[in-house]
Amino acid sequence: MRKILMLTGLCALLCHTSCNTEKEKKGEGTKYLATTPIRKDTLITKDYVAQVHSIQHIELRAQERGYLQNIYVDEGQFVKKGQLLFRIMPNLYQAELQKAEAEAEFAEIEYQNTKKLADSDVVAPNELAMAKARLNKAKAEMELSRVHLQFTEIRAPFDGIIDRFHVRLGSYLEEGELLTELSDNSKVWVYYNVTEAEYLDYMSKAEEDNQTAVNLLMANNRLFEQPGVVETIEADFDNETGNIPFRATFPNPKRLLRHGETGSILMEVPLKDVLIIPQKATFEVLSKKFVFVIDKDGRVRQREISIKAELPHLFIVDGGLSVNDKILLEGIRMVKDGEKIAYEVEKPKEVIANLDMYAE
Repeated sequence: MRKILMLTGLCALLCHTSCNTEKEKKGEGTKYLATTPIRKDTLITKDYVAQVHSIQHIELRAQERGYLQNIYVDEGQFVKKGQLLFRIMPNLYQAELQKAEAEAEFAEIEYQNTKKLADSDVVAPNELAMAKARLNKAKAEMELSRVHLQFTEIRAPFDGIIDRFHVRLGSYLEEGELLTELSDNSKVWVYYNVTEAEYLDYMSKAEEDNQTAVNLLMANNRLFEQPGVVETIEADFDNETGNIPFRATFPNPKRLLRHGETGSILMEVPLKDVLIIPQKATFEVLSKKFVFVIDKDGRVRQREISIKAELPHLFIVDGGLSVNDKILLEGIRMVKDGEKIAYEVEKPKEVIANLDMYAE
C-alpha cells in the first residue's frame, strides 16, 4: 500500500513539473505586438462653455407718462413687426393734439388774411412774415402733439417673442419705464471664450478656410440640429483670464433656442506636429496614465505619460515619450515591469488603420 502511495505521488510530481515546463516554454515562445508613437498634424474637437443670445434683444419702455390702459399680448407670445402691444391712456394727449390742431387752424386763417392785406399793400411785408412764422410754429406744435399721442401706443419694432412683463394693467408709468423685452431668435449668436494659444492655432487654420463650422451641444446633452459658423472674434483679450470671445451664428428656424440659454460649443482645433499613440497601449494606476516602453535589451519598463487630448481610440501625448520609443501594444496585462519579452514592431500607421480590430 505504501509503495502504491509513493508511486502515485511521484507521478503527480512528474506531471506538475511537466505542466510547468510546458507553460514556461509557452511563455518563452509568446511574441508580443509593439509599435512606436507617430508625430503628425491633427484636429481635435474641443468643447467650450457657451451662452446663447438672440440676434436682437431689446427693452421696450414707455415713451410717455400715464396709466397703462391696455395690454394686447401675453408673455412668451410671438408677435409681428408693427403689432400693437401696449397702450397708455391717451386722453390727455388726444386733448393736446386737438388743441394744437385748433391753434394751427387759427394761425392758418390769420396768415391767409394777412396775405390778402399784404397783397393790397395794406400791411407791411414784415406783418406777413410774422404771420407765416406763427403758422409754422403752430404746425410744428401740432406735429409734436401727434407724436406724443403716437407714443401712447407701443408697437413691435420687429418680429420676435415677448418676454416677461414688468408692469401690470392699470400701472402708472413714468417716461422710460421698462415694460418688457422683445427677442428676435430667428437666428442666434452663441458666445464662448477661447485661450490665446487656441486662438493662434485657429487663425492659422482660418487663413486656409474662410469659415469654421461648429456645433452646439445643448443643456440636455443633445446636439442642436443646425450647424453654426464662426463669424466674429472680439477685438481684445481679457487680461485676467487670457481668453478672447468668439461668436458663432446659428440658424434657429424652429425657434428652439432662446436668449440666455447655455450649452457647449464643439469646435475642431488644429494641432501641429503632435505625438499620437493608441489608447490601447496605455493603462491607468491611481488616475495616472502609463505605457510599457521596451528598452534595448527587450525588457518592458513602466513609464508615466501625460495626455494633452483624446481622439477616438487615440491619445495625444505631450510628455513621457519620444517618437523613437517602442511601446507595448498588446499583452499589457500579461507582462511585469522589467520582464524580458519577445516582440515584433508594427508600423504606427498600420496600427492606427486597424485600431477597431485591436480594440478590446
